[in-house]
Amino acid sequence: MYRVFEALDELVAIVEEARGIPPTRGCIVPRGDVLDLLDDVREALPTELDDAQDVLDHRDKLVGDARITAETTVTNATEQATDTLDKSRVEADRILAEAKDHADRMVAEASSHADALVEDAKADSNRTVEEAKREYETVTARARTEADRLVEAGKASYDRAVAEGQAERERLVEATEVVQAARVEAGNVVDAAHQEADRTRAECDAYVDAKLAEFEELLTGTLRSVGRGRQQLRPNAAADYRGSATGAYRTSAAGDYRAAAAADDAPERQATRRRSRHAE
Repeated sequence: MYRVFEALDELVAIVEEARGIPPTRGCIVPRGDVLDLLDDVREALPTELDDAQDVLDHRDKLVGDARITAETTVTNATEQATDTLDKSRVEADRILAEAKDHADRMVAEASSHADALVEDAKADSNRTVEEAKREYETVTARARTEADRLVEAGKASYDRAVAEGQAERERLVEATEVVQAARVEAGNVVDAAHQEADRTRAECDAYVDAKLAEFEELLTGTLRSVGRGRQQLRPNAAADYRGSATGAYRTSAAGDYRAAAAADDAPERQATRRRSRHAE
């Protein structure tokens, strides 16, 4: 194989070094050298190239045979598929017809069963309605009876309550009249008590005034006697005695007057408090 490449290189060198033929692009090469190189190339080529050419020729034959076989196979497959499709269509039509018959039978059976169920349901519903009506009438009758009883009991309770209310109102009216009478009587008693208190106060005032007058006369006489005695005992202290006696008398008289005024005002204040409590 290496000799093939050397021979080819020498052929290229001969062609490149050959003399040209003007004005053409041709050249003059030595024929013997070129033929020798070509023989060397032919001899150097391996025998596998011939085998490869034989394989290529055989390949073309195999491809042709395969194409023919494929066409035959496709034709046979098409015919077989058509036959199978026809058979499948016939079988599908048969199965479809059987399915339709079966479906019709099932529909008929379902319709009959549904009709039977509807009839049973109607009978049950009618029976339930009748029972419900009877139960309704029974319950309604009991409810009406109970309602009438409750109404009567309510009326009786209402009448009792009204009677008791009227009696209580009359009792309260009577109690109110008694209270008013008691208030009038209490007012009369209070007025009488006030009058009695005023009378007693007047009597007390007169009694106290008389006693104070007597006490004043007694005190005046006593002071005069004491003054005369002291004057006789100490003539020089007469003036002092008269001044001190007069001041003591005035002080005692003022105290007695305030005590008497307080005693006079006390019953009046008590009466005022009693009137205010009575008014409340």
